[in-house]
Amino acid sequence: MSRRAASWLALSLWVLSVVLVVLSAPLYWSISPSDGIVLRAVDTAFAIVQVVVFSTVGALLMARRPGNRIGWILAIAGLAIAVTDVAGAYSEFSLVQSQGTLPGTVWAAWFVSWIWIVGAGPALTFLLLIFPDGRLPSGLWRPVGWLSVAAIGTIALGMAFTPGPMEGFPRANPFGFAPLEGSIVQYGGIGWLLFMASVALSAVSIGARYRRADAGERQQIKWFAFAGTFAAAGWVGLSLTYGGEGTLVVAINLFQTVSIIGVPIAVGIAVLKYRLYAIDVLINRTLVYGALTGTLVAVYFGGVATTQAIFRVLTGQEQPQLAIVASTLAIAALFNPLRGLIQSFIDRRFYRRKYDAAKTLEAFSAKLRDETDLEALGVELVGVVSETMQPSHVSLWLRPDPAPEARRSTLGPFEDEEE
Repeated sequence: MSRRAASWLALSLWVLSVVLVVLSAPLYWSISPSDGIVLRAVDTAFAIVQVVVFSTVGALLMARRPGNRIGWILAIAGLAIAVTDVAGAYSEFSLVQSQGTLPGTVWAAWFVSWIWIVGAGPALTFLLLIFPDGRLPSGLWRPVGWLSVAAIGTIALGMAFTPGPMEGFPRANPFGFAPLEGSIVQYGGIGWLLFMASVALSAVSIGARYRRADAGERQQIKWFAFAGTFAAAGWVGLSLTYGGEGTLVVAINLFQTVSIIGVPIAVGIAVLKYRLYAIDVLINRTLVYGALTGTLVAVYFGGVATTQAIFRVLTGQEQPQLAIVASTLAIAALFNPLRGLIQSFIDRRFYRRKYDAAKTLEAFSAKLRDETDLEALGVELVGVVSETMQPSHVSLWLRPDPAPEARRSTLGPFEDEEE
């Protein structure tokens, strides 16, 4: 496909996705919210943001890299999310306002039951398999691709044609196929096992690709792995708190939604090779401040509990305000020392080459202040460059000292050369 045709198709998919998800917003807002207007507003806003981010990055990659299939995967994922949102909003609106009698309600509910896997499935399998160049690591991984196709097809088939009520909709599936009931593909059935296996194998392919990759491709994979780690953590947290209530559950849902948005952004940066090497700094800061935050939270709650216990022993009564103040002061005093210790540990453990290079340069700077032998200093400089930069060849050229006659000719008529 030519770049011009790919650009027009990308723009068309983007417009269609954005229009559909925007149409879902008034439908959701017209429903009397049972879970609160704030949560309804947050859910609607993030649904729109998800579609816009996936569709925009997908369209950009389709236009700029038409031969790379990653853009197509992201654009289709954005379109599938948009269709799911607008169809789900319409079927819910119909149920609330007219007990499901509006035209096309059953069709909308039917689409919601299976269309999402068409977008989410390739994003969880093929995106891992073909990242970042849009091709499989080798022909050995082709069976994994066919396994993904079989898994996604089985799930879509089972969800779309299993008889009985559809998820979130009280009416029976109008396209139910009786032989599927009780079979291994009922509501996806064995397709879910195949899908989990294909996701795991696709993740392994990223590791295999990383081992053979050059420096630039490794930076691309780091971006993807960084965003994927947060998305996986969000899914794990969501699974552990499924069905729960409270501030923690809301926070985990928010984190999971934001982490999903980060995946297409990271993919776009990696494929377009924009500021690739910034990922090392980002990973370093995440490790440092993540560990620092966890340590300070533990210190805070531990300090509050310990201080209250001490006041209880000494005075026979609790002093929660004093405990909070003492813990806050302790955190303020420990912030910079803890950050320095954690930064040093992270550098030694995960960035050893950079840490050793910094120490070598620090030692050379100290020696430079005291060294007077130019030849010895040159040898030391070559050694430092070889150790820190590790180039294939190092050479040092020093401008020769001019002859005494040449130096004398440069002196003025009233100047005398120092002995």
